[in-house]
Amino acid sequence: MQHRRWRQLLRSRISAVRFLLACAICGIALGALLSAHVFPFYNVPSLSESLTHKLPKQHEMGYQRGRNELSWTQEFSPPQLSKVSSQLPQVPPPSVEKLDDANGILNYKKLWKSPPDRGFVPCVEPSESYSGPSESQGYLLVHTNGGLNQMRAGISDMVAVARIINATLVIPELDKRSFWQDSSNFSDVFDEEHFISNLANDVKVIKKLPKELATSTKAIKHFTSWSGVEYYQDEISHLWKDFQVIRAAKSDSRLANNNLPPDIQKLRCRAFFQALRFAPRIEALGKLLVERMRSYGPYIALHLRYEKDMLSFSGCTFGLSEEEADELTKIRENTAYWKVKEIDPIEQRSKGYCPLTPKEVGMFISALGYPSNTPLYIAAGEIYGGDSGMAELESRFPLLMNKEKLAAAEELEPFTSHASQMAALDYIVSVESDVFIPSYSGNMARAVEGHRRFLGHRKTITPDRKALVRLFDKVERGSLKDGKKLSDLVTQIHSRRQGSPRKRKGPTPGTKGKERFRSEEAFYENPLPDCLCRREVSNRNSTWPTA
Repeated sequence: MQHRRWRQLLRSRISAVRFLLACAICGIALGALLSAHVFPFYNVPSLSESLTHKLPKQHEMGYQRGRNELSWTQEFSPPQLSKVSSQLPQVPPPSVEKLDDANGILNYKKLWKSPPDRGFVPCVEPSESYSGPSESQGYLLVHTNGGLNQMRAGISDMVAVARIINATLVIPELDKRSFWQDSSNFSDVFDEEHFISNLANDVKVIKKLPKELATSTKAIKHFTSWSGVEYYQDEISHLWKDFQVIRAAKSDSRLANNNLPPDIQKLRCRAFFQALRFAPRIEALGKLLVERMRSYGPYIALHLRYEKDMLSFSGCTFGLSEEEADELTKIRENTAYWKVKEIDPIEQRSKGYCPLTPKEVGMFISALGYPSNTPLYIAAGEIYGGDSGMAELESRFPLLMNKEKLAAAEELEPFTSHASQMAALDYIVSVESDVFIPSYSGNMARAVEGHRRFLGHRKTITPDRKALVRLFDKVERGSLKDGKKLSDLVTQIHSRRQGSPRKRKGPTPGTKGKERFRSEEAFYENPLPDCLCRREVSNRNSTWPTA
């Protein structure tokens, strides 16, 4: 009898222990569920974690060559950033807004969640038949042209050209005569040593032309735009018979986007996404700007291409005064290398060829559903019209930040006179952002979108400018209200314009000649299928996604 009572007591104690363990497990699961819903977006992989060229960690930021050079081991938040923050409206951070019910949580997650990557990952390693650089036939000098990202694309293409024609590539010369008048050299913007070593198995790269060839006769060539391998093998390689040095007078769009050998396409990706790492001090400050921006929560990087050079070049003067329109027209007329002088601004805008104005951008982001306390990083130079030009955007989204607000004056001082270096800072913050929105499809927008695709198809919302200006004009006329109806229309139009995986677009049907190539989606804007492959292909006969 005593033995039976002992067994009953033992069973009751085991049952109690099981009950306590079950309660503990439920409590842990509930806590995990709540944390996933309330703080779902603060573990977004950062550029420093996912880029092949990793940005320095904060404890590694000790870049300092001499006593008079700026050290990057500075306080996390500069004094003027605290001052700016204190002047902003006191609104709750976006991480707690709209979390009052299940629908609010779902809406919030939808705003920030990247599209499914469908298993696509970078695949840029060369094929088994790929060998190291062949014996050099001569030297390729490159004069790049355009802004930062136009030069980056051109340099990457010239790496591939050097491989095709068996040339030794001399470190390219950056454009110092463009609209921006930037005196930066290659090593000021890019990590020169890394560029040379990273491409060692592809192309021999040297810093300077050998002294004995400095005064030699050079073949100066304007390579034909959007050319294939045959052009370089048949026409350009023959120049080695008479010349030891070939000079490329321009670098942009000298290679076709499509129909090149797979190993050449992969080399272009390795050059663009891996070899062209920014200079250490640019990467260090870029990392700090990202960290400071993230202190506000998930953020949108807005490439607001509403600067004087763009408005002058495109002839887009909608919403400007007659005096401002005349100023921009004179700039275009006096810039010799801008060939088109007569532009109809109304027609430009109606066709979607103009960047969205700050006011239109504010309407667009609001219509997408982002609350007014969403932090926006303005990736741009000086906005035309200054503070008055930004007033309507700021009235909708008070948390407007840029590198000038996030960094102390002494941190920015080494870069302020160099447009390419300043643009590189914006590039880093844009690639790292939770959402990227370009107001215009220029070189910067295309490069950032392509890089975000390469890193896992991070959310990039590309405005349909042609459709948007029609809607905004209806709002101005009073035939459409700026509210739910507008939001529903804008959301529907952009449901398939958020950076999901798809094959690079070919030429517009009916186009011919150069217009055919110009209408294609740029190679670096979308490196799929050449440089992105599925981890596992369950159905080999599956079709390419097109949305």
